[in-house]
Amino acid sequence: MSTARFTLDPAFTVGTVDPRLFGSFVEHLGRCVYTGIFEPDHPTADEAGLRTDVLDLVRELGATAIRYPGGNFVSGYKWEDSVGPVEDRPRRLDLAWRTTESNRFGLSEYIAFLKKVGPQAEPMMAVNLGTRGVAEAIELQEYANHPAGTELSDRRIAHGDKDPFGIRLWCLGNEMDGPWQTGHKTAEEYGRIAAETARAMRQIDKDVELVACGSSGQAMDTFAEWEATVLQETYDLVDYVSLHAYYEEHDGDRDSFLASAVDMESFIENVVATCDHVGARLKSKKKINLSFDEWNVWYMSRTDAQVSALDWPEAPRLLEDVYSVTDAVVFGSLLIALLRHADRVTVACLAQLVNVIAPIMTEPGGPAWRQTTFFPFAQASRYGRGEVLDVRVDSPTYDTQRHGTADLLHATAVRADDGTVTVFAVNRSQTQALPLEVALNGLELTTVTEHSVLSDQDPDAKNTLTDPNRVAPHTATGTTLSDATLKATLEPLSWNVIRLA
Repeated sequence: MSTARFTLDPAFTVGTVDPRLFGSFVEHLGRCVYTGIFEPDHPTADEAGLRTDVLDLVRELGATAIRYPGGNFVSGYKWEDSVGPVEDRPRRLDLAWRTTESNRFGLSEYIAFLKKVGPQAEPMMAVNLGTRGVAEAIELQEYANHPAGTELSDRRIAHGDKDPFGIRLWCLGNEMDGPWQTGHKTAEEYGRIAAETARAMRQIDKDVELVACGSSGQAMDTFAEWEATVLQETYDLVDYVSLHAYYEEHDGDRDSFLASAVDMESFIENVVATCDHVGARLKSKKKINLSFDEWNVWYMSRTDAQVSALDWPEAPRLLEDVYSVTDAVVFGSLLIALLRHADRVTVACLAQLVNVIAPIMTEPGGPAWRQTTFFPFAQASRYGRGEVLDVRVDSPTYDTQRHGTADLLHATAVRADDGTVTVFAVNRSQTQALPLEVALNGLELTTVTEHSVLSDQDPDAKNTLTDPNRVAPHTATGTTLSDATLKATLEPLSWNVIRLA
């Protein structure tokens, strides 16, 4: 196979990575919360009922901003149900997932969970603009953030939380463009309520950061027109517009699946163009950034039948996709897409954190383990901090049914504050190794400190309860750096992390 090439030069950059790019998502869906992060009877549970084995894995994963409590769940959410003495909290039907919510885990427990994850974990709270509105949003904000001296802030203190929660980042609803959403609205209806909610929340705290709902996917009939209409109402009031995208292999078309990031990058670029068009029309110098606050590999085609068969159980097994090596390579490519647009994508949330289409799996009363997708995320979160260098690949290509002609190489690179550089690269070829040459201009790099690769002779290999360590990254050989040129061979169907110092 011919060689793939690109050049790295510190004079040509994309932007600085915001740590929030490595966020995740906890929704009251399936076993994400109950028997996921929260299982009081588990042998590892702490005094708050949190599974310490899961906490250890969340820290290792490197998740930052953690979005809560949904997702579709939030459009029926009554925040008052989730605070105060647990024994007094009501049980409610969750219309989004046809389940029963006990509210044993609520707002205070979520904040306590973040504190135990560590200082890198930041709250990202969604408000219900489906079945509720402005009043409930500002009441939640006052309860959570006001120090003391009002009925709502004093209620929080009486509930045992003396210190304010300090939630800075708020989502104004969830997927309000989707007909599946409880309280679904037209763009005009949503734009109006989002603007009024944003205005009221800024009356409490002018420095809150607000995310307006964008399209639930690029394939939505209302895509782009939705963003334009919503931003016409909210442009000066919000900081971000959201994007959601999930990818799966359809009908055995693995070549197209491996090129999923082509669609993701197109989605990002089209939303940026729409945002900037609205800004130009409004003659505003402000730039709206993007919050890609739901993304993952998700086999959605299996979900509808699962949910429709439910009869209001509590915390059933739902959306528990078990990820293969192939899924992990696509997942890594999606991470590369986010990094390649770090100038505008400044928040992103892997959906979700535990059990539900998640990098971490648990068994009730049993162990927790890493899915194949755990490794690319943990490596990107650890080494993808700094300045993203502009990567323009010259790569062999292949043809796909869904995405046209795609490069076999998908890559980016991040330069840390200490001058070290990490190259993240995916070889999309299912059968052939891909030679790689990278010219290093003005970077003063002399050493390859690591070339980690995730691949396997069985592209469908998975980590499971019975074989939790079947798949893990291994060290590649033959990677060299001399005369300012990096040379490597990328194994077929592989995720690669090459660290240079």
